[in-house]
Amino acid sequence: MTLSRPAPRILLIEDEPGIADTVVYALNTEGFEAFWERTGSAGLACFRQQLPDLVILDIGLPDANGFDLCRTLRAEASVPVIFLTARHQEIDRVVGLEIGADDYVVKPFSPRELTARVRAVLRRSQPDTEGHPSSAHAIGPFHLDEAACLIHYLDTPLNLSRYEYRLLQVLLHAPLRVYSRDQLLDLAWDGADSVDRTVDTHIKTLRAKLRAVDATRNPIRTHRGLGYSLDPAS
Repeated sequence: MTLSRPAPRILLIEDEPGIADTVVYALNTEGFEAFWERTGSAGLACFRQQLPDLVILDIGLPDANGFDLCRTLRAEASVPVIFLTARHQEIDRVVGLEIGADDYVVKPFSPRELTARVRAVLRRSQPDTEGHPSSAHAIGPFHLDEAACLIHYLDTPLNLSRYEYRLLQVLLHAPLRVYSRDQLLDLAWDGADSVDRTVDTHIKTLRAKLRAVDATRNPIRTHRGLGYSLDPAS
């Protein structure tokens, strides 16, 4: 007897009822279990009670800034977050992605596109390891455990965000290979709406976390005009 998986639980925090009704209907129609809250405070309470698999979050809420709320959510759990907002400036997308959001959808939007993005983010955040052996191996001072989505550096576990992990994972798969920013966006962000500066910011935070383990080493190399590579021996 095969047990079916429970429907993914999606929390929508959005203050416009018309948009919320459309999103909830689209999600429920596509097999998700959707919850809607109108304010940041109610959304946070629902998040803590329902423990959703993904959060769709408006930036301009009546009682909270969506960026600040995203930081709070990500500090409490590694839940994926998609921003749904009327803000279309590049700086808003950069800030949203840099603080840990997984995607950024600008209003007006297609409900079908939004549900497709929800599915894509859930696939990226919940890798299927059923029936596959654990893929764990050492690369110089690094130990990459892909089944557990965990990387150790000099025997120290790194506390990485989702995209920090994915970015370092890409670099570890091909030591010394130089990746352009566009290649890293394609491989680590998997088509999410991101910009070159996002890569630079995540490289900066990765370097800071590696230096915190050993300040004498600098394994991530910058190649001016070309991109980045990882040298495990450095």
